[in-house]
Amino acid sequence: MCGIVGYVGPNDTVEALLSGLRRLEYRGYDSAGVAVIDEAGNIGVRKRAGKLVRLEELLEVSPLTAQGTGIGHTRWATHGGPTDENAHPHLGDDGKLALIHNGIVENFAELRAEVEAAGITLIGETDTEVVAALLGLEVARVGDLETAFRTVVARLHGTFTLLAMHRDEPGKVVAARHHSPLVVGLGEGENFLGSDVAAFVSSTRRAVAVDEDNIAIITPDEVRITDFAGTPVEFAEYEVEWDADAADKGGWSSFMAKEINEQPDSVANTVRGRISGDAVEIPELTALGAERLTNVDRIIIIACGTASYAGMIGAYAIEQWARIPVEVQLSHEFRYRDPVLTDRTMVISVSQSGETMDTLMAVKYAVEQGVTTVSVCNTQSATIPRESDAAVYTHAGPEVAVASTKAFTAQITALYLIGLHLGRVRGTLSAETQADAVRQFETLPEKLREAVDTHTQIAQLAHWMADTRSVLFLGRHVGYPAALEGALKLKEIAYIHAEGFAAGELKHGPIALIDHGQPVFVLVPSPRTSPLMHSKVVSNIQEIRARGARVIAIVEKGDTAVLPYADDVIRLPLADALFEPLLQVIPLQWFALELSTVKGLDVDQPRNLAKSVTVE
Repeated sequence: MCGIVGYVGPNDTVEALLSGLRRLEYRGYDSAGVAVIDEAGNIGVRKRAGKLVRLEELLEVSPLTAQGTGIGHTRWATHGGPTDENAHPHLGDDGKLALIHNGIVENFAELRAEVEAAGITLIGETDTEVVAALLGLEVARVGDLETAFRTVVARLHGTFTLLAMHRDEPGKVVAARHHSPLVVGLGEGENFLGSDVAAFVSSTRRAVAVDEDNIAIITPDEVRITDFAGTPVEFAEYEVEWDADAADKGGWSSFMAKEINEQPDSVANTVRGRISGDAVEIPELTALGAERLTNVDRIIIIACGTASYAGMIGAYAIEQWARIPVEVQLSHEFRYRDPVLTDRTMVISVSQSGETMDTLMAVKYAVEQGVTTVSVCNTQSATIPRESDAAVYTHAGPEVAVASTKAFTAQITALYLIGLHLGRVRGTLSAETQADAVRQFETLPEKLREAVDTHTQIAQLAHWMADTRSVLFLGRHVGYPAALEGALKLKEIAYIHAEGFAAGELKHGPIALIDHGQPVFVLVPSPRTSPLMHSKVVSNIQEIRARGARVIAIVEKGDTAVLPYADDVIRLPLADALFEPLLQVIPLQWFALELSTVKGLDVDQPRNLAKSVTVE
């Protein structure tokens, strides 16, 4: 989950590293550090616990001058707490070598004993310091960074991306990738390394995705990639679809606020190019062949966190349109339950980053079992889509805030498109139903903009509820996973108790939580398209209102049935039943953001969390 960046070239090395770290801080903000080969030919290091600004303050009072070679790191703590000592980079070979690391080295204890037996005193608690010491010993033995690096990475167990440089080989950074992301940025007379393209997109949009168990070596004029044994590997470059401005706040108070506002565009971008006339066709699925799709008799959606709730919503649509049984499983449980899989099973993975370790390992397991794998992902050339038979990219643009917003609605959209494509190919979907869904997609961006415009009303509500200690969320059908997502957002960034429930479960236990003044958000289905569910939810509202709950009802415009029973009403545009959660979740996103802001918390970088979970 840490952010890593490497640079070789003629420009300001420290600024190149800091620029990359600023864009990568969403990956970890427990500590940060940089190492460069300075003008005297020595390794210079500056690192600090805390957010990147503390490192920048240190560099103001204790600057580094560099020759053009450096590595930088922003950390999400795993081994050892967030201290100056545990911050990366770590040194080896008597300070001649610097190393940074994303991941967890599982056999670090035996390696630590080995380096300590060699007479090296370790000052911190991290597995990374052990690897730096081990690499230093190997460089001293063989006299060559690349050879030593290959030897060391082959001994490591776990997950890692490693970057290293040595003062005796200026103008070179070596990097290795094992179950953790690594990309190369190709410049003119300069080259970059990063945990994702944000590390260098302000300088170049030409990128290379480094494959599993490969080593990348960069100099200002050359990029080489080999396997762990040193055999050269061919690689292809691609162009990053978005530019540096897309990863800036652009005047917004936070990245999360910016990304909530971007949802009309991100959903439109997900749909673009996948509608032909009154039908949906996804080229990536067409390439799999109609026979393969027709033979599918079961779908398993695997995901974690917010993505799993998108999967739950998508499952309703796929079952309704394609008439295939769908279940949603948490990625980190999937392979451990010994799932029943056949050659007619399709596994759909959902991951914003495409690097979520739990989901990646689940996909690898599915591939080993011979099932059809489809990835819903937002990140070009990420590992999960490359491991899958087909990738349906959401094209939502970079999502920087740790709490996911636009990725969630884009993922739902992509899953809906998959359901419509499957329904058309399998002949389970009438032309009329498909045309109706297409019309919903065509009007959706405008309706999402109306939902975004609930901000002012939600902000007032959040200010009135600044001292709230617990919030509940109720929904039925597709509103249930939307309620779960609303609760998760509040937990993530406002640090208060929040739970989402299926409204029908109230009488089976959760109603005991209702006390006088308890805030409850209720996602009310449309009385036009879901009259039975609407009446049931109105009954649920009466039940909790009778027990003193403060009801905040999210309803479609024109729904007057809830007015006598709701304390606050948020009105949204009219939409068909399956499309309602795309609109309903936006006020819930705003509420979490505004309550967090009122409490004086960091909306974009909540405690203990990082954007991309690249360790199991």
